[in-house]
Amino acid sequence: QVQLVESGGGLVQPGGSLRLSCAASGGIFSLYTTGWYRQAPGKQRDLVASITSGDSTNIADSVKGRFTISRDNAKNTVYLQMNSLKPEDTAVYYCNVNIKRGVGTPDIDYWGQGTQVTVSL
Repeated sequence: QVQLVESGGGLVQPGGSLRLSCAASGGIFSLYTTGWYRQAPGKQRDLVASITSGDSTNIADSVKGRFTISRDNAKNTVYLQMNSLKPEDTAVYYCNVNIKRGVGTPDIDYWGQGTQVTVSL
């Protein structure tokens, strides 16, 4: 069982920056792919960025060049640095840990409780 606790959300003006943190407990964090998803009202939850155990990253086109994902395995924490924020970045941001198991066995996903990011004047 993996528990995830997010922090760092809030209200920011357009063009501003925020850094989200997600602290994990349980499991072996360094082995897992972890990432951030977001969900705006009335929309589906979409991937924002992910980072593998080998530090390979996948960044959504909509945030490429503005957002950076990183991890600190010593602290069991994943970060999302968000710069040049836009109103369309407003959403609840969720931390995710994805645990792959053997061939033919479904992955296990764990989710944080979500943190609100609002970009507005």
